[in-house]
Amino acid sequence: MKKILLLLTIAISVINCKAQQQIYPLNTFYKDAPNYAYMKDLDNLLPPYVGTYKATYQGNEITLFITKEDHSLIDHSNNRKHYEDVLHVKYNVKKITTGSILQDNLNPPSPIRNEIISMGTNENDNNSISLRYSGTNCGVGWGRITLKKINSTQITWSYYPNDSLFSNGDCPGSPDITVYLPDTENLVFTKQ
Repeated sequence: MKKILLLLTIAISVINCKAQQQIYPLNTFYKDAPNYAYMKDLDNLLPPYVGTYKATYQGNEITLFITKEDHSLIDHSNNRKHYEDVLHVKYNVKKITTGSILQDNLNPPSPIRNEIISMGTNENDNNSISLRYSGTNCGVGWGRITLKKINSTQITWSYYPNDSLFSNGDCPGSPDITVYLPDTENLVFTKQ
C-alpha cells in the first residue's frame, strides 16, 4: 500500500510540475526566461521544413533528413537549461561517381558528432531557420547553417563554417577531419 501511495504522489508531482512549466515563443532568448522554460513553436514555423531533401554539389549528392522534435532539452554550459521545439538535421554525403558514402550522421557514435540542430527562426529574413553545426571529428567545421524556404518543395542551404586549428595529426586517433557538407551559400535542395 505504501508503494502505491508513493507512486501516486510522484505521478501527481510530475503532472503538477509539467502543468506549471512556463511557455514562451520559440525565439525567446533563453536568458530572458526562467530555467527549464519551454520555447514553443507557437506559429508553426518549423513544420514546413520537415522532410527529405537532396542536392548535388561538387560531384557529391547530399541528402538531408529533417525532423521536428518538440520539447527538446537544451543544456547550456552556464548551468542554464530550457526546452525548445527544434529541427534536427541528419544527412549523408555520397560521391556520385562511385556511390560511396563519404559521411553520414544517421547513426552517430557517442559522443555525438556532426550534429545539426535549429536555434530558432530569423524573423527579419522571411522566417529562415538558423542551425548550429557541431562540426566533424574534433569539432572541425563547426559553425552556422541557414535554411530558407523557397516554395513547398525547395529550400536553400547556406553554411558558414568557423576556422579550426586542427590538422590531421592533431586530432586524437587521427580520424577523418574533412568537412563534406557543402561550404556554399544558397544551394537549392529539393524535397523528395
